[in-house]
Amino acid sequence: MSDKYQSFTSSAIGKILVKNLGLPNPTKLERYVAGAPLVDGTVVVGGTGRLAESLGGILETLGIVSTDHMNATASEGQKFKGLVFDATGITTAADLNALRDFFTPLMRSLATCPRAVVIGTPPELLKGEARVAQRALEGFTRSLGKEIGRGGTSQLVYVAEGAEGATASTLGFLLSPKSAYVSGQVIRIGAHGHHKAGAVKDWQAPLAGKVALVTGASRGIGEQIARVLHRDGATVVGVDIPALASDLQTLMKELDGDWIALDITAKDAPQRLAHHLSEKHGGVDVVVHNAGITRDKKLANMAEDRWDSVIGVNLVAPERITRELLAQKVINANGSVVGVASIAGIAGNVGQTNYATSKAGVIGLVDSLADELKNGITINAVAPGFIITQMTDAVPLATREVGQRLNAMAQGGLPVDVAETIAWYANPASAAVNGNVVRVCGQMMLGA
Repeated sequence: MSDKYQSFTSSAIGKILVKNLGLPNPTKLERYVAGAPLVDGTVVVGGTGRLAESLGGILETLGIVSTDHMNATASEGQKFKGLVFDATGITTAADLNALRDFFTPLMRSLATCPRAVVIGTPPELLKGEARVAQRALEGFTRSLGKEIGRGGTSQLVYVAEGAEGATASTLGFLLSPKSAYVSGQVIRIGAHGHHKAGAVKDWQAPLAGKVALVTGASRGIGEQIARVLHRDGATVVGVDIPALASDLQTLMKELDGDWIALDITAKDAPQRLAHHLSEKHGGVDVVVHNAGITRDKKLANMAEDRWDSVIGVNLVAPERITRELLAQKVINANGSVVGVASIAGIAGNVGQTNYATSKAGVIGLVDSLADELKNGITINAVAPGFIITQMTDAVPLATREVGQRLNAMAQGGLPVDVAETIAWYANPASAAVNGNVVRVCGQMMLGA
């Protein structure tokens, strides 16, 4: 699993052709290494909103060095790793000038793979001019994501009043290499009634003592989800079909986890999972619905079995399992449910009406349950774009190259990028992050 074009652009001949022909030249993305600091550099903070005075302290708890924007603009030659602007104080369209005043002087002082984060207030909680101004932040951050370059990202975090103290895990994720392939996203904290963050004793192992269920865990994205959750301290219970039991068992033994060989579409699958998790683990803290299949055909040629199998695995099974675990109270208080959707469920894809329908349904499951869950349980989803896997390696070269280049980073993502996003959702300190769908797509240029 590699990006052959990116390897070519790094070669001596490739560098010459990129320069002379104006070919895409994707930056090698920095990704998190276990034990490393979250941010290798200084983050500039600014703004005059609700979080302005506390931002420095929040970042300090994460081990992130920050400086005030006045000090940053006065310095010469220094490169900054991140920019965080508190825009919650913007209440009119005229106030939006503050964005230009903060970002413009700093744009030429950014290091490689920089991170930009704007903090606002959910517009739906506001009225009048303030609602207009806060909604405008989305256009700014998404455009910045396509301008920032050098492997950089830009995000908007809407923080509801009362949830200011629940931002640490999200800022840590967005400012670090863990969010390498996440850009142009809008994240809401505290918008669905959850305002408090859970306690985390060790930010290197926030899931210590937690149990995580991962379906489709034996290979690809599922394997990386299992590995990252294990890295963060969780006991992983992997689930996959009986045909992959050997691979699943080998991985779970490596991770000191547990495993269940099971077809999740079986009539009794939800009950069997509930029984196993209750009896052997005393419940579950993180549920990741990763298992998924494709059976691509244009709708005119779509056979019934192709449609039913994709809907059954990708949507019906996650919904049935989630509702059963909730009904039996198997998901522990302050637990997390995460669905793996897809960019196809947002933008659609030729030949994937079944797949896109199922993945849009996963987003619908998030919408349906976000305001209904009790005991601090949250539900969110990730929507991967072009992620380089063994499956995409089999895609025809021309199609694969186009798919990888049509995003702000001009490259495909890796399974670990999806896994890191799920680990952020699962972090107890993300308890106020509820009802979100975050695209892991390098900020697709079309359709999203």
